[in-house]
Amino acid sequence: MSSDDATSITPHEHSYRWAILGGVWLIYFSFGLIATAMAPLVAVISRDLGLSYTSMGFILGAWPLVYIVAALPGGVLIDRVGLRWSMFLAGAIMAASGALRAAATGTLSLFLAVAIFGIGGPLISVGAPKAIAQWFRGSERGLAMGVYITGPALGAILALALTNGVLMPWTGGDWREVLLIYAAVVFAAGFVWFAIASHPVNRAVERRDRQRGSIAKQLAVFEQLLRLRAVQLVLTMSVGIFFFYHSLGNWLPEILRSGGMDATAAGLWASAPTAIGIVGSLIIPRLASPPRRFGILLGLFVCIGAGSLLLLVTALPGLVAALVLLGIARGALMTIMMLVLMDTHGVDSRHMGAAGGLFFSAAEVGGVMGPPTIGALSDATGSFDAGLLALAAVSGVLLVLLFFHRASERHAGGASPPAV
Repeated sequence: MSSDDATSITPHEHSYRWAILGGVWLIYFSFGLIATAMAPLVAVISRDLGLSYTSMGFILGAWPLVYIVAALPGGVLIDRVGLRWSMFLAGAIMAASGALRAAATGTLSLFLAVAIFGIGGPLISVGAPKAIAQWFRGSERGLAMGVYITGPALGAILALALTNGVLMPWTGGDWREVLLIYAAVVFAAGFVWFAIASHPVNRAVERRDRQRGSIAKQLAVFEQLLRLRAVQLVLTMSVGIFFFYHSLGNWLPEILRSGGMDATAAGLWASAPTAIGIVGSLIIPRLASPPRRFGILLGLFVCIGAGSLLLLVTALPGLVAALVLLGIARGALMTIMMLVLMDTHGVDSRHMGAAGGLFFSAAEVGGVMGPPTIGALSDATGSFDAGLLALAAVSGVLLVLLFFHRASERHAGGASPPAV
Protein backbone atom coordinates (compact mmCIF):
# COMPACT_ATOMS: atom_id res chain seq x y z
CA MET A 1 0.00 0.00 0.00
CA SER A 2 1.37 3.39 -0.81
CA SER A 3 1.19 6.26 1.61
CA ASP A 4 -1.25 7.98 -0.74
CA ASP A 5 -3.73 5.19 -0.19
CA ALA A 6 -3.49 5.43 3.57
CA THR A 7 -5.94 7.10 5.84
CA SER A 8 -4.51 10.46 6.95
CA ILE A 9 -3.07 10.48 10.48
CA THR A 10 -3.10 13.72 12.49
CA PRO A 11 -0.03 14.78 14.56
CA HIS A 12 -1.80 13.87 17.82
CA GLU A 13 -2.69 10.44 16.44
CA HIS A 14 0.88 10.05 15.21
CA SER A 15 2.26 10.29 18.77
CA TYR A 16 -0.28 7.74 20.01
CA ARG A 17 0.84 5.06 17.57
CA TRP A 18 3.50 3.72 19.95
CA ALA A 19 0.86 2.98 22.59
CA ILE A 20 -1.09 0.99 20.01
CA LEU A 21 2.09 -0.86 19.04
CA GLY A 22 2.66 -1.73 22.71
CA GLY A 23 -0.86 -3.11 23.04
CA VAL A 24 -0.50 -5.14 19.86
CA TRP A 25 2.82 -6.48 21.16
CA LEU A 26 1.20 -7.58 24.43
CA ILE A 27 -1.63 -9.47 22.73
CA TYR A 28 0.80 -11.09 20.31
CA PHE A 29 3.01 -12.06 23.28
CA SER A 30 -0.04 -13.88 24.63
CA PHE A 31 -0.46 -15.62 21.28
CA GLY A 32 3.09 -16.98 21.44
CA LEU A 33 2.68 -18.03 25.06
CA ILE A 34 -0.40 -20.17 24.52
CA ALA A 35 0.63 -21.44 21.07
CA THR A 36 3.91 -22.80 22.50
CA ALA A 37 2.74 -23.78 25.99
CA MET A 38 2.19 -27.46 25.17
CA ALA A 39 5.46 -28.02 23.28
CA PRO A 40 7.65 -28.53 26.39
CA LEU A 41 4.88 -30.62 27.97
CA VAL A 42 4.35 -33.04 25.06
CA ALA A 43 5.99 -35.99 26.81
CA VAL A 44 4.24 -35.59 30.18
CA ILE A 45 0.80 -34.87 28.64
CA SER A 46 1.13 -37.81 26.22
CA ARG A 47 2.07 -40.11 29.07
CA ASP A 48 -0.68 -38.83 31.37
CA LEU A 49 -3.43 -39.11 28.75
CA GLY A 50 -2.08 -42.20 26.96
CA LEU A 51 -1.44 -40.50 23.60
CA SER A 52 0.91 -41.60 20.81
CA TYR A 53 3.07 -39.07 19.01
CA THR A 54 0.79 -39.40 15.98
CA SER A 55 -2.26 -38.50 18.09
CA MET A 56 -0.40 -35.65 19.75
CA GLY A 57 0.66 -34.39 16.33
CA PHE A 58 -2.97 -34.17 15.22
CA ILE A 59 -3.89 -32.43 18.48
CA LEU A 60 -1.10 -29.88 18.04
CA GLY A 61 -2.39 -29.26 14.51
CA ALA A 62 -5.99 -28.75 15.66
CA TRP A 63 -5.89 -24.99 16.01
CA PRO A 64 -4.34 -24.34 12.59
CA LEU A 65 -7.14 -26.48 11.13
CA VAL A 66 -9.80 -24.21 12.67
CA TYR A 67 -7.66 -21.20 11.81
CA ILE A 68 -8.01 -21.94 8.09
CA VAL A 69 -11.79 -21.60 8.33
CA ALA A 70 -11.78 -18.72 10.84
CA ALA A 71 -9.19 -16.45 9.19
CA LEU A 72 -11.42 -15.14 6.38
CA PRO A 73 -14.47 -14.28 8.53
CA GLY A 74 -12.05 -13.02 11.18
CA GLY A 75 -10.59 -10.58 8.65
CA VAL A 76 -14.08 -9.40 7.71
CA LEU A 77 -14.97 -8.98 11.41
CA ILE A 78 -11.87 -6.87 12.03
CA ASP A 79 -12.59 -4.60 9.06
CA ARG A 80 -16.19 -4.14 10.20
CA VAL A 81 -15.98 -3.80 14.01
CA GLY A 82 -12.43 -2.50 14.44
CA LEU A 83 -9.38 -3.67 16.34
CA ARG A 84 -10.43 -2.71 19.87
CA TRP A 85 -13.14 -5.35 20.27
CA SER A 86 -11.79 -7.96 17.87
CA MET A 87 -8.37 -8.20 19.53
CA PHE A 88 -9.90 -8.20 23.01
CA LEU A 89 -12.05 -11.11 21.86
CA ALA A 90 -8.87 -12.79 20.60
CA GLY A 91 -7.30 -12.54 24.05
CA ALA A 92 -10.39 -13.97 25.75
CA ILE A 93 -10.60 -16.92 23.36
CA MET A 94 -6.88 -17.71 23.69
CA ALA A 95 -7.17 -17.65 27.48
CA ALA A 96 -10.19 -19.96 27.33
CA SER A 97 -8.21 -22.36 25.14
CA GLY A 98 -5.42 -22.50 27.72
CA ALA A 99 -7.86 -23.14 30.57
CA LEU A 100 -9.72 -25.86 28.68
CA ARG A 101 -6.44 -27.63 27.86
CA ALA A 102 -5.81 -27.81 31.59
CA ALA A 103 -9.19 -29.52 32.05
CA ALA A 104 -8.72 -32.08 29.24
CA THR A 105 -9.24 -35.75 30.11
CA GLY A 106 -8.51 -37.45 26.79
CA THR A 107 -7.83 -37.11 23.09
CA LEU A 108 -11.14 -35.49 22.10
CA SER A 109 -11.31 -32.94 24.91
CA LEU A 110 -7.69 -31.91 24.39
CA PHE A 111 -8.21 -31.68 20.61
CA LEU A 112 -11.23 -29.40 21.09
CA ALA A 113 -9.42 -27.25 23.66
CA VAL A 114 -6.53 -26.70 21.27
CA ALA A 115 -8.89 -26.18 18.33
CA ILE A 116 -10.64 -23.26 20.07
CA PHE A 117 -7.38 -21.34 19.90
CA GLY A 118 -7.84 -21.33 16.11
CA ILE A 119 -10.87 -19.04 16.47
CA GLY A 120 -9.00 -16.37 18.43
CA GLY A 121 -5.63 -16.70 16.73
CA PRO A 122 -6.61 -15.13 13.38
CA LEU A 123 -8.02 -12.05 15.09
CA ILE A 124 -4.56 -11.14 16.39
CA SER A 125 -2.57 -12.45 13.40
CA VAL A 126 -4.74 -10.45 11.00
CA GLY A 127 -5.37 -7.56 13.37
CA ALA A 128 -1.71 -6.81 14.11
CA PRO A 129 -0.66 -6.01 10.51
CA LYS A 130 -3.87 -4.01 10.05
CA ALA A 131 -2.89 -1.91 13.06
CA ILE A 132 0.53 -1.31 11.54
CA ALA A 133 -1.06 -0.40 8.19
CA GLN A 134 -3.33 2.10 9.97
CA TRP A 135 -0.73 3.76 12.19
CA PHE A 136 2.68 3.53 10.48
CA ARG A 137 4.03 4.73 7.15
CA GLY A 138 7.07 4.14 4.98
CA SER A 139 10.21 2.66 6.51
CA GLU A 140 8.64 2.79 9.99
CA ARG A 141 6.39 -0.09 8.98
CA GLY A 142 9.29 -2.52 8.79
CA LEU A 143 10.48 -1.41 12.22
CA ALA A 144 6.99 -1.58 13.74
CA MET A 145 6.35 -5.06 12.35
CA GLY A 146 9.76 -6.17 13.54
CA VAL A 147 8.93 -4.89 17.02
CA TYR A 148 5.51 -6.52 17.34
CA ILE A 149 6.72 -9.86 15.98
CA THR A 150 9.07 -10.04 18.98
CA GLY A 151 5.92 -10.44 21.10
CA PRO A 152 5.03 -14.01 20.11
CA ALA A 153 8.74 -14.83 20.04
CA LEU A 154 9.19 -13.74 23.66
CA GLY A 155 5.98 -15.51 24.63
CA ALA A 156 7.33 -18.70 23.08
CA ILE A 157 10.69 -18.27 24.82
CA LEU A 158 8.95 -17.85 28.16
CA ALA A 159 6.92 -21.02 27.63
CA LEU A 160 9.93 -23.04 26.50
CA ALA A 161 12.39 -21.79 29.11
CA LEU A 162 10.19 -21.60 32.22
CA THR A 163 7.74 -24.49 31.85
CA ASN A 164 10.01 -27.38 32.85
CA GLY A 165 12.69 -25.34 34.56
CA VAL A 166 10.49 -23.24 36.89
CA LEU A 167 6.73 -23.78 36.71
CA MET A 168 6.61 -27.57 36.67
CA PRO A 169 8.79 -27.84 39.83
CA TRP A 170 6.87 -24.96 41.43
CA THR A 171 3.49 -26.66 40.84
CA GLY A 172 4.75 -30.08 41.90
CA GLY A 173 4.82 -31.40 38.33
CA ASP A 174 1.17 -30.49 37.64
CA TRP A 175 1.01 -29.62 33.93
CA ARG A 176 -2.63 -28.60 34.28
CA GLU A 177 -1.78 -25.90 36.80
CA VAL A 178 0.98 -24.62 34.53
CA LEU A 179 -1.48 -24.16 31.67
CA LEU A 180 -3.91 -22.36 33.99
CA ILE A 181 -1.17 -19.90 34.95
CA TYR A 182 -0.53 -19.12 31.30
CA ALA A 183 -4.27 -18.71 30.66
CA ALA A 184 -4.53 -16.16 33.48
CA VAL A 185 -1.65 -14.13 32.05
CA VAL A 186 -3.31 -14.02 28.63
CA PHE A 187 -6.68 -13.00 30.08
CA ALA A 188 -5.05 -10.08 31.92
CA ALA A 189 -3.25 -9.01 28.74
CA GLY A 190 -6.57 -8.76 26.93
CA PHE A 191 -7.85 -6.22 29.45
CA VAL A 192 -4.67 -4.15 29.14
CA TRP A 193 -5.09 -4.03 25.36
CA PHE A 194 -8.73 -2.98 25.71
CA ALA A 195 -7.77 -0.11 28.00
CA ILE A 196 -5.15 1.14 25.52
CA ALA A 197 -7.42 0.79 22.50
CA SER A 198 -10.34 2.55 24.23
CA HIS A 199 -8.53 5.89 23.97
CA PRO A 200 -10.63 8.39 21.93
CA VAL A 201 -7.83 8.76 19.38
CA ASN A 202 -7.96 5.08 18.46
CA ARG A 203 -11.74 5.00 18.46
CA ALA A 204 -11.80 7.93 16.03
CA VAL A 205 -9.41 6.15 13.66
CA GLU A 206 -11.50 2.98 13.87
CA ARG A 207 -14.67 4.86 12.96
CA ARG A 208 -12.92 6.46 9.99
CA ASP A 209 -11.43 3.19 8.72
CA ARG A 210 -14.33 0.82 9.44
CA GLN A 211 -15.87 -1.02 6.51
CA ARG A 212 -19.67 -0.85 6.45
CA GLY A 213 -20.47 -2.38 3.07
CA SER A 214 -22.51 -5.49 2.48
CA ILE A 215 -21.14 -9.00 2.79
CA ALA A 216 -21.25 -9.24 -1.01
CA LYS A 217 -19.00 -6.19 -1.20
CA GLN A 218 -16.61 -7.80 1.28
CA LEU A 219 -16.49 -10.95 -0.84
CA ALA A 220 -15.69 -8.80 -3.87
CA VAL A 221 -12.64 -7.50 -2.00
CA PHE A 222 -11.38 -11.08 -1.57
CA GLU A 223 -11.87 -11.71 -5.28
CA GLN A 224 -10.01 -8.51 -6.17
CA LEU A 225 -7.09 -9.42 -3.93
CA LEU A 226 -6.85 -12.97 -5.29
CA ARG A 227 -6.43 -11.63 -8.82
CA LEU A 228 -3.17 -9.91 -7.86
CA ARG A 229 -0.17 -12.02 -8.89
CA ALA A 230 1.97 -10.89 -5.94
CA VAL A 231 -0.82 -11.87 -3.54
CA GLN A 232 -1.04 -15.31 -5.18
CA LEU A 233 2.71 -15.77 -4.68
CA VAL A 234 2.58 -14.82 -1.02
CA LEU A 235 -0.35 -17.16 -0.36
CA THR A 236 1.40 -20.10 -2.02
CA MET A 237 4.71 -19.57 -0.26
CA SER A 238 3.01 -19.00 3.08
CA VAL A 239 1.90 -22.66 3.12
CA GLY A 240 5.49 -23.89 3.19
CA ILE A 241 6.59 -21.22 5.63
CA PHE A 242 3.93 -22.19 8.16
CA PHE A 243 4.65 -25.90 7.68
CA PHE A 244 8.14 -24.99 8.88
CA TYR A 245 6.93 -22.69 11.70
CA HIS A 246 4.50 -25.14 13.25
CA SER A 247 6.69 -28.20 12.82
CA LEU A 248 9.65 -26.52 14.46
CA GLY A 249 7.62 -24.78 17.16
CA ASN A 250 5.80 -27.92 18.31
CA TRP A 251 8.43 -30.63 17.90
CA LEU A 252 11.84 -29.03 18.49
CA PRO A 253 11.92 -29.81 22.25
CA GLU A 254 11.16 -33.48 21.54
CA ILE A 255 13.67 -33.57 18.67
CA LEU A 256 16.34 -32.38 21.09
CA ARG A 257 15.16 -34.82 23.79
CA SER A 258 15.46 -37.65 21.31
CA GLY A 259 19.11 -36.65 20.91
CA GLY A 260 19.80 -37.24 24.59
CA MET A 261 18.87 -33.99 26.37
CA ASP A 262 16.72 -33.91 29.48
CA ALA A 263 13.43 -31.98 29.42
CA THR A 264 14.77 -28.80 31.02
CA ALA A 265 17.83 -28.59 28.76
CA ALA A 266 15.74 -29.34 25.68
CA GLY A 267 13.33 -26.53 26.55
CA LEU A 268 16.16 -24.05 27.00
CA TRP A 269 17.93 -25.06 23.79
CA ALA A 270 14.62 -25.06 21.90
CA SER A 271 14.10 -21.44 22.91
CA ALA A 272 17.36 -20.43 21.19
CA PRO A 273 15.91 -20.10 17.64
CA THR A 274 13.14 -17.91 18.98
CA ALA A 275 15.62 -15.69 20.83
CA ILE A 276 17.78 -15.42 17.72
CA GLY A 277 14.66 -14.72 15.71
CA ILE A 278 13.93 -11.67 17.86
CA VAL A 279 17.20 -10.10 16.77
CA GLY A 280 16.50 -11.05 13.17
CA SER A 281 12.98 -9.64 13.28
CA LEU A 282 14.29 -6.26 14.42
CA ILE A 283 17.04 -6.05 11.80
CA ILE A 284 16.15 -8.00 8.65
CA PRO A 285 12.69 -6.51 7.85
CA ARG A 286 14.17 -3.00 7.94
CA LEU A 287 16.65 -4.09 5.29
CA ALA A 288 14.02 -5.82 3.15
CA SER A 289 13.23 -3.02 0.72
CA PRO A 290 11.60 -4.25 -2.52
CA PRO A 291 14.87 -4.46 -4.50
CA ARG A 292 16.47 -6.58 -1.76
CA ARG A 293 13.64 -8.96 -0.97
CA PHE A 294 14.49 -11.66 -3.49
CA GLY A 295 18.02 -12.04 -2.14
CA ILE A 296 16.88 -11.92 1.49
CA LEU A 297 14.13 -14.50 0.96
CA LEU A 298 16.56 -16.70 -0.95
CA GLY A 299 18.92 -16.65 2.03
CA LEU A 300 16.14 -17.33 4.53
CA PHE A 301 14.85 -20.36 2.60
CA VAL A 302 18.39 -21.73 2.45
CA CYS A 303 18.57 -21.28 6.24
CA ILE A 304 15.49 -23.53 6.66
CA GLY A 305 16.99 -26.33 4.60
CA ALA A 306 20.51 -26.12 6.03
CA GLY A 307 19.27 -25.79 9.61
CA SER A 308 16.97 -28.80 9.29
CA LEU A 309 19.76 -30.95 7.90
CA LEU A 310 22.20 -29.81 10.58
CA LEU A 311 19.78 -30.99 13.28
CA LEU A 312 20.62 -34.49 12.07
CA VAL A 313 24.16 -33.90 13.37
CA THR A 314 24.53 -34.73 17.06
CA ALA A 315 27.80 -32.84 17.59
CA LEU A 316 27.46 -29.55 19.47
CA PRO A 317 28.82 -27.27 16.70
CA GLY A 318 26.27 -28.68 14.26
CA LEU A 319 23.45 -28.18 16.75
CA VAL A 320 24.45 -24.58 17.44
CA ALA A 321 24.68 -23.81 13.73
CA ALA A 322 21.27 -25.43 13.13
CA LEU A 323 19.54 -23.40 15.83
CA VAL A 324 21.11 -20.16 14.61
CA LEU A 325 20.03 -20.74 11.00
CA LEU A 326 16.51 -21.82 11.98
CA GLY A 327 16.18 -18.83 14.29
CA ILE A 328 17.18 -16.36 11.58
CA ALA A 329 14.57 -17.81 9.23
CA ARG A 330 11.86 -18.04 11.87
CA GLY A 331 12.30 -14.45 12.99
CA ALA A 332 12.04 -12.70 9.64
CA LEU A 333 10.06 -14.75 7.11
CA MET A 334 6.50 -13.95 8.12
CA THR A 335 7.25 -10.26 8.64
CA ILE A 336 8.78 -9.90 5.19
CA MET A 337 5.89 -11.74 3.57
CA MET A 338 3.41 -9.45 5.32
CA LEU A 339 5.39 -6.42 4.14
CA VAL A 340 5.17 -7.78 0.60
CA LEU A 341 1.41 -8.14 1.00
CA MET A 342 1.02 -4.74 2.65
CA ASP A 343 3.03 -2.94 -0.04
CA THR A 344 1.26 -4.61 -2.98
CA HIS A 345 -0.57 -2.18 -5.24
CA GLY A 346 -4.28 -2.50 -4.61
CA VAL A 347 -3.97 -3.50 -0.93
CA ASP A 348 -4.64 -0.57 1.39
CA SER A 349 -5.19 -0.31 5.13
CA ARG A 350 -8.98 -0.52 4.77
CA HIS A 351 -8.61 -3.99 3.25
CA MET A 352 -5.74 -5.33 5.34
CA GLY A 353 -8.17 -7.38 7.41
CA ALA A 354 -9.34 -9.17 4.26
CA ALA A 355 -5.78 -9.46 2.89
CA GLY A 356 -4.47 -10.75 6.21
CA GLY A 357 -7.35 -13.20 6.41
CA LEU A 358 -6.40 -14.63 3.02
CA PHE A 359 -2.75 -14.83 4.03
CA PHE A 360 -3.30 -16.71 7.26
CA SER A 361 -6.06 -18.91 5.88
CA ALA A 362 -3.69 -20.15 3.19
CA ALA A 363 -0.67 -20.27 5.50
CA GLU A 364 -2.35 -22.40 8.12
CA VAL A 365 -2.87 -25.15 5.56
CA GLY A 366 0.85 -25.66 6.09
CA GLY A 367 0.38 -25.19 9.82
CA VAL A 368 -2.16 -28.03 9.90
CA MET A 369 0.05 -30.33 7.84
CA GLY A 370 3.27 -29.74 9.76
CA PRO A 371 2.86 -31.19 13.28
CA PRO A 372 0.98 -34.38 12.29
CA THR A 373 3.41 -35.02 9.43
CA ILE A 374 6.43 -34.82 11.73
CA GLY A 375 4.67 -36.89 14.41
CA ALA A 376 3.57 -39.61 11.97
CA LEU A 377 7.04 -39.82 10.40
CA SER A 378 8.53 -40.19 13.87
CA ASP A 379 6.14 -43.01 14.82
CA ALA A 380 6.72 -44.76 11.49
CA THR A 381 10.53 -44.59 11.51
CA GLY A 382 11.35 -44.44 15.22
CA SER A 383 13.23 -41.15 14.92
CA PHE A 384 12.83 -37.56 13.77
CA ASP A 385 15.30 -37.91 10.89
CA ALA A 386 12.60 -38.34 8.24
CA GLY A 387 10.74 -35.32 9.56
CA LEU A 388 13.86 -33.16 9.36
CA LEU A 389 14.42 -34.32 5.79
CA ALA A 390 10.82 -33.33 5.03
CA LEU A 391 11.53 -29.81 6.34
CA ALA A 392 14.59 -29.61 4.10
CA ALA A 393 12.43 -30.66 1.15
CA VAL A 394 9.94 -27.89 1.96
CA SER A 395 12.75 -25.34 1.78
CA GLY A 396 13.60 -26.65 -1.68
CA VAL A 397 10.01 -26.14 -2.85
CA LEU A 398 10.05 -22.59 -1.49
CA LEU A 399 13.22 -21.84 -3.42
CA VAL A 400 11.63 -23.09 -6.64
CA LEU A 401 8.56 -20.89 -6.05
CA LEU A 402 10.77 -17.89 -5.38
CA PHE A 403 12.66 -18.30 -8.65
CA PHE A 404 9.39 -18.90 -10.49
CA HIS A 405 8.08 -15.60 -9.15
CA ARG A 406 11.15 -13.71 -10.31
CA ALA A 407 10.84 -15.27 -13.77
CA SER A 408 7.16 -14.34 -13.98
CA GLU A 409 7.93 -10.76 -12.96
CA ARG A 410 10.59 -10.48 -15.67
CA HIS A 411 8.19 -11.95 -18.21
CA ALA A 412 5.65 -9.31 -17.27
CA GLY A 413 8.13 -6.72 -18.54
CA GLY A 414 8.32 -4.71 -15.35
CA ALA A 415 4.81 -3.33 -15.60
CA SER A 416 4.98 -2.75 -11.87
CA PRO A 417 7.86 -2.87 -9.40
CA PRO A 418 8.45 -6.43 -8.17
CA ALA A 419 7.29 -6.93 -4.60
CA VAL A 420 9.92 -9.58 -3.89
